[in-house]
Amino acid sequence: MLGEKVGSMNFKETSKAIPSGKYGLPAMETSTVGGGKLLGHDVMAQATFSATMRPDGSWLGDCPAGIIFCAEGVATYICNGVGNMTEAGGVSFRGGASFETTSEALSELNGKYYMFTYESDPEGNAEWNLYPCK
Repeated sequence: MLGEKVGSMNFKETSKAIPSGKYGLPAMETSTVGGGKLLGHDVMAQATFSATMRPDGSWLGDCPAGIIFCAEGVATYICNGVGNMTEAGGVSFRGGASFETTSEALSELNGKYYMFTYESDPEGNAEWNLYPCK
């Protein structure tokens, strides 16, 4: 069961093709920079993730290191998910994320798992929404 949304961030993506080594299908590396709100705090965020196309046409994505910055401290996160291309030429991912922080203001992130939605358009504009698992 999911709780109420705790964060929403908008990103600008830059992507490049990388070797996949799997099934002869493409892989991408995408870097994101942006910001929004997380736990009521204004935040900036930055991450790089990779996604590999699978034989069914879906994408398997992995982000081994993301960073959240706010005036009250920083947090790091890891996440992964599965996505599909949209009719408009963007991508739609669903997945999960876990965070670590020593910031008291962001400490609610520790020890929980968050589900996310990630939607991007063909121009590289993306939105990431986070929901705690209950």
